[in-house]
Amino acid sequence: MSSLARRIVDAPRFQLGITLVILFAGVLVGLETDAHIVARYGTVLHALDRVVLGLFVLEIALKMLAEGRAPHRYFRDRWNVFDFVIVALCFVPMSGQYVTVLRLLRLLRVLRLLHALPKLQLLVSALLHSIPSMGYVAMFLGLLFYVYGVAAVFLFGASDPTHFGNLGVSVLSLFTVVTLEGWAELMYTQMPAHPLVSPLFFVSFVLIGTMIVLNLFIGVIMNSMQEASAELERTQEQARIRERSADPPTLEHELFELQRAMRELSERMAVVQRRAAQTLSKDF
Repeated sequence: MSSLARRIVDAPRFQLGITLVILFAGVLVGLETDAHIVARYGTVLHALDRVVLGLFVLEIALKMLAEGRAPHRYFRDRWNVFDFVIVALCFVPMSGQYVTVLRLLRLLRVLRLLHALPKLQLLVSALLHSIPSMGYVAMFLGLLFYVYGVAAVFLFGASDPTHFGNLGVSVLSLFTVVTLEGWAELMYTQMPAHPLVSPLFFVSFVLIGTMIVLNLFIGVIMNSMQEASAELERTQEQARIRERSADPPTLEHELFELQRAMRELSERMAVVQRRAAQTLSKDF
C-alpha cells in the first residue's frame, strides 16, 4: 500500500492536480468577495469548498501513507508542516463574528502554491536567507533617513511645516522621496528659500537612498538566490542518494543490468573480430 501511495504522490500528474486544486481554491475565495455571487450561489460555493478541503486532506493522507511504517517522517519537511497547518486551521470551528477570520484562513490555501511550485520555494528560501544581510542594509538605510530627516527639519521646517515640521513627518516625506514619487515638487517648493541647499539635499538623498541603498537590497537578494539554488541542488542530490541506499536493487533489476552488460560485451567482441579480420586480409 505504501509503495502505491508513493507512486501516486511522486507522479507528475498528481503534483499538477494539486496545483490546479490550489488555484481553484483561490478562485473560490475571490468569488466570495462578491455579495451578489454569494447570495445566488452560496450553497454551491460552500459545497465546492468542502470538496477542495477533502482533496487537501486526501493529499496529506497519501503523503503520510507513502512514508510506510514511519508516517511521522512526513513532518520532517518544513513545507509539509506548512501545508498541514493551513489545512488544519480550516477545521477550526468558527461562526458569527469569526466568519471573516475563517475566510482569511481559506485565503491561506493560495499560499500552498509556494510548496507546489519549486521555483516559488526557491524565491522564498532566497528571501529567508537574505534576511540577516538585509538587516544591516536596513540599519544603514534607517541611519540615512534619520540623518536626512533631522537635517530637513532644521533646513525646511520653518518654510514647509507640512512636510518637514517634525522628525516623524520629515521621515515620512523622505520615504516618498526615496520612492521617486513627487520628489521634484518637494525640491522646487524649498528652492525659493534655499536655492542652493534644496537641490543639493534632495539630489544627494535620491542618489544615496534610491540608486545605492536599494540596489544593495537587490544585490543581497540575488546572492541569496544563488546560495538557495545551490542548497536546493544539494538537498535533491542527498534525497536521491538516500532513495538509492534505502531501496536495494531487485533480482529483476540485477538480471536486466547483467543482460545489458553481456550485450555490450558481445558488441565489443564483434568489433574486435571485425578489426582482426580486416588486419589479416591486409596482411595477405
